[in-house]
Amino acid sequence: MALLPIFTAPDPILKQKARRVETVDERVITLMNDMLETMYKAPGIGLAAPQVGVSDRIVVIDIGKTEADRQPIRMINPEIIWASEEENVYEEGCLSVPENYAKVVRPRQVRVRYHDETFAKIEIDADGLLATVIQHEIDHLDGILFIDYLSSLKRHMILRKVAKLRKEAEV
Repeated sequence: MALLPIFTAPDPILKQKARRVETVDERVITLMNDMLETMYKAPGIGLAAPQVGVSDRIVVIDIGKTEADRQPIRMINPEIIWASEEENVYEEGCLSVPENYAKVVRPRQVRVRYHDETFAKIEIDADGLLATVIQHEIDHLDGILFIDYLSSLKRHMILRKVAKLRKEAEV
């Protein structure tokens, strides 16, 4: 397994709609494993393929709080097929928008259909934090960042902070 670079806003790949994956092969399996390793190291609880420079509809998620609690979920071509009217507000962050957080309103529960790492079709119901993470990561596959839910002023302030962090890292 290998650590992958995490692309940060405003990199154009983060605004592209990712392409469907038609089959699971060694490349897809390796990518998912590398994404998990990268996510754990970052640390994060979700990572979408575009965040590591790959425009495929693949996400990995693990909301376990400790290494012992880990239960990684690998999703290929995930799609939300139902969302509740009841909403939740979470303060979201993102590995592609480092060191910035904002409250985002999303449906409290979702039903998602996806393929797993064996390309078997899976359908799960999620609520609370897991539902939020799933929606956040699927947004990445559609070129949407959590900051896109914010006012233009707040979004631009955050993007300026990210640009400043990037410049400081280059020095």
